[in-house]
Amino acid sequence: MSNTFGNIFRLTTFGESHGVAVGGVVDGMPAGVKIDEEKIQAWLNRRRPGQSKITTPRDEKDQVRLLSGVFEGVSTGHPIGFMVENTNQHSKDYSNIAETYRPSHADYTYETKYGIRDYRGGGRSSARETISRVVGGALASMMMEGTGISVTAYTSAVGTVELQKSYKELDLSRIEDSIVRCPDAEASEQMIAEIEKAKADKDSIGGVITCVVRNLPVGLGEPCFDKLQAMLAHAMLSIGAVKGFEYGSGFAGARMRGSEHNDPFVFRNGKVETETNNSGGIQGGISNGEDIYFRVAFKPTATILKEQQTVNRGRENVSLTMQGRHDPCVVPRAVPIVEAMTNIVLADAIMMNRSAKMPF
Repeated sequence: MSNTFGNIFRLTTFGESHGVAVGGVVDGMPAGVKIDEEKIQAWLNRRRPGQSKITTPRDEKDQVRLLSGVFEGVSTGHPIGFMVENTNQHSKDYSNIAETYRPSHADYTYETKYGIRDYRGGGRSSARETISRVVGGALASMMMEGTGISVTAYTSAVGTVELQKSYKELDLSRIEDSIVRCPDAEASEQMIAEIEKAKADKDSIGGVITCVVRNLPVGLGEPCFDKLQAMLAHAMLSIGAVKGFEYGSGFAGARMRGSEHNDPFVFRNGKVETETNNSGGIQGGISNGEDIYFRVAFKPTATILKEQQTVNRGRENVSLTMQGRHDPCVVPRAVPIVEAMTNIVLADAIMMNRSAKMPF
């Protein structure tokens, strides 16, 4: 149940972190789209573990294999199946939790719901499930290639270190210059220091990712229940470690008056624009042609190496000390995941918009 995301452009994912492979099926991809496997791999390389000193040392190459739906480098219009083999599992690292529920993990809820759980890395609840999302997002971006639409995400906060600049003040081409994926050099160093301190303390830390969508046409979004911001929120909140989503003025807008918050319209350069953008590029659940920008809050990684108090399957109070290889902060590796889910939402919204008008 609920392993598929999207309406027309749909992604179905499968697999567990310590199983044979993870993968998925993208359905709804139009025929004739150029599919570049090297670009898909480049997306996965940004998400994979072991890429810097502030990520888990797990050594997974995450090599994608396309199984169907592509012929001579072009989509056929049929489902695109893909898989990524799991090659570096250390299942023994999880033997001490076979009978114990890890704090703030899905162990207790999965076991209660299904009557069984794969304790090796969390099984289906593992962050390795996001590999399939990244492949799906890469394919979605290829469908939109040539439209001018751009999706860019970056780390805007780690713990209490918060980037105090708007995306318009930043050089977003510098995001990949930083291992924490923050385009501001000074803030980046402070964020890295926060992550290293948490790691040295056998602890973890959370953060915020900001995402910006530019050059989106007017008219995407399907009121009432598939408003564009609702689709984006659904996509972001379905990512395992996400605790919050806000777009445009977000919660700050609740402290403003209407005269301050409203975005005045103006006609210039041959089109309707807004002077300000507190709406975050979406009005009435439909894109208005301005930049869409939103923020996604990630909790601290639940797995920490400090001793914690918990309960076992026998309903006894016990202490637990985790082993293994874990990210002290998930945010840097989550940047491409946020971009990928945004691309899937936009590809789906474009396909839905085509069916919203009479074809004759």
